[in-house]
Amino acid sequence: MLAAASGGHSKYRNYSCRLTLVVLNSGKMVPKKVFFTKGVGVHKEKLASFEMALRVAGLAHCNLVLVSSIYPPGCKIIPKEEGLKLLRPGEIVFAVYDRESYNEPNRLIAASVGLAIPADSSMHGYLSEHHSFGETDEKAGEYAEDLAASMLATTLGIEFNPELDWDEREQIFKMSGKIVRTTNITQSAVGNKDGLWTTVFAAAVFINDDNLSIDTAKSVAVGTQSSPQEEVLRQTFEGQLKNTEAQRQKEPAKSGIEQAKLLTSTRKSLS
Repeated sequence: MLAAASGGHSKYRNYSCRLTLVVLNSGKMVPKKVFFTKGVGVHKEKLASFEMALRVAGLAHCNLVLVSSIYPPGCKIIPKEEGLKLLRPGEIVFAVYDRESYNEPNRLIAASVGLAIPADSSMHGYLSEHHSFGETDEKAGEYAEDLAASMLATTLGIEFNPELDWDEREQIFKMSGKIVRTTNITQSAVGNKDGLWTTVFAAAVFINDDNLSIDTAKSVAVGTQSSPQEEVLRQTFEGQLKNTEAQRQKEPAKSGIEQAKLLTSTRKSLS
């Protein structure tokens, strides 16, 4: 369909389509690692306060994509410092996150991400997002954690009374033996006294298998074997370059033949 609709640029669009298929078919995008981070920022501009919060969280150099609430089976939680080393400037990064911004002085705001992990590592867990006003770190965090645990419990068929306090339901969930861990990361802050924008941010950040730390990337640059995806893309690009070069080399030869034919035709007409 792309080729039929692309006109004179079909070869370039077909090439782009093939590259897209190579990337998509080279591996499913199921993250194997995740880390948690948070931050708070203050600025006279709302957007800039969000930027400040991202800087504190260590994510300002990335392009964040908000995804929904599934925690991949077997996903490993790694320290924030280790996770940040695996992110590259400008990288599109998938994350479950929440934020809240407000410019009312002394107003307490919070953003939180909760996590619930099943005992069966072959099953998925849940992540939840929550933001609020007037809640402390502890209260907002418990609420987000409760959301994630309740979603997982209903998936696993655990019976519980939703009217019970979180502490009581937490015990029921863990005693069932089907939920192995619940936790949260929460950032709260009191609104700036001068009415500047205050933004709170909390996130679970996914890491793909092909992410390399800065140190590892340097070793790759000096001869370490590339990942399968990178190798396929490299070979595809090299093949395209070779085809282009071959076409360029044929053009002079073709023009020489055409010139010879023209010269012969001219001689015949003169005779």
